[in-house]
Amino acid sequence: MSVIAPKFKLSEFIKSLLDNIFWIMLIVVLVGLPAIMMILFVIEMPVIDGELLTPFLAFTWMADPTRILPVVHAFMATDIFKVIAFPGFGFAALLAAGTIFVERKMLAKLQLRVGPFYCGKFEGILQLMGDGLKLISKEIIIPAKADKPIFWAAPVLFVAAAASFVAFIPVAPGWVVADVELGLLGVFAVIGFFPIITILSAWSANSKFPFIGGIRALFQMVSFEIPLILSLLGVVMLTGSLNLSEIAASQSVFPWIVFLPVGAIVFFITMLAELERIPFDLPEAESEIVAGWLTELSGMMYGLVQLGTYLKLYAFAGLFVVLFLGGWNGPMVVPPFPAELLTGVEMGPVTIGPFPGLPLFDQAMLNGTFWFVLKTAGVIFFILLPRGVFPRIRVDMLLNLGWSKLIGLAFVNIFIALGLLYAGVLGPGGLQ
Repeated sequence: MSVIAPKFKLSEFIKSLLDNIFWIMLIVVLVGLPAIMMILFVIEMPVIDGELLTPFLAFTWMADPTRILPVVHAFMATDIFKVIAFPGFGFAALLAAGTIFVERKMLAKLQLRVGPFYCGKFEGILQLMGDGLKLISKEIIIPAKADKPIFWAAPVLFVAAAASFVAFIPVAPGWVVADVELGLLGVFAVIGFFPIITILSAWSANSKFPFIGGIRALFQMVSFEIPLILSLLGVVMLTGSLNLSEIAASQSVFPWIVFLPVGAIVFFITMLAELERIPFDLPEAESEIVAGWLTELSGMMYGLVQLGTYLKLYAFAGLFVVLFLGGWNGPMVVPPFPAELLTGVEMGPVTIGPFPGLPLFDQAMLNGTFWFVLKTAGVIFFILLPRGVFPRIRVDMLLNLGWSKLIGLAFVNIFIALGLLYAGVLGPGGLQ
């Protein structure tokens, strides 16, 4: 039986194109422009030519880039920018997207495959965009006997928890969404939500494979969260602070991994378990339980979980950098900026600048961001690598590793930190 392919009709193509343009314009007019106006009322307006700029006038200046630059400057100084763009959700989502692509190509090379290839002229560079459009357009199928409110809420809660985790990670001096004194405790609190959300999603699906995956996730939480927390106590002892920005700043001379390598190793292993990465991917285990707790998720519900998973991966890698690799500290590689940026430049009808406090052109911020991203990319590489070279371990091996070995090594790390403090090597009178 032959199948006749539908003929291409130019009229249908033009109609679909016009429909898309119509809906895009409608969304921009009804959602985008009001959102911009609300933001203009929230931010602190700059002074132009001796007069305070009004939100209405700033809205009319949007068509002129030379006029809108001072407004952009004012917007970047707000908490909204930190949450939405940098160093919050937008920055983390961009790194997460790059991680997905790199992982697929790296695993393909390790296993002598091609990987994404056709979607995009260079190495399938547009594959991620194609997968995103596919997930958005696919139908969301809800199991007939599922607990629908919890089943719908679980992916959203997973992304929200991952975004909350990202909010605690300092990228550069002064650039963190939630710079709280008990930041490390906040991280522990957020991490504790992930297994709860996982088992709620698995239970609400009312299916055997998701439920088995959820139980396995609970096993991993019980086995690895205790050594995860204990492995970081040495860093807290040496710095005397739970603030992640202060911990990063305390490593200006040397990173803590030099003195606490045991704690770094234990944290890295437990981090793999918390991320459900091979060899600790028992909650998913495609070859055993289909996709584990993700089996019944479809369409954009599955896409949200994947987004949250890679946001969580970035957050854990950033946390490892902040705690053990010196955070944003590193040699100054960013050259000094031209003097015009500090004195002002005439562009069109207004004088742009001076910009002594413009975050975008802050030398320390750019240098810190460079070193943080470079170190985080290195840690992400080592997180991805085991997936291509290690097999999955059994549940009994997982429990034995967490309870009998990693907890013991975590206590060894604590004793090392106490020895360094009491010997005077670190702390008051020591190297720091």
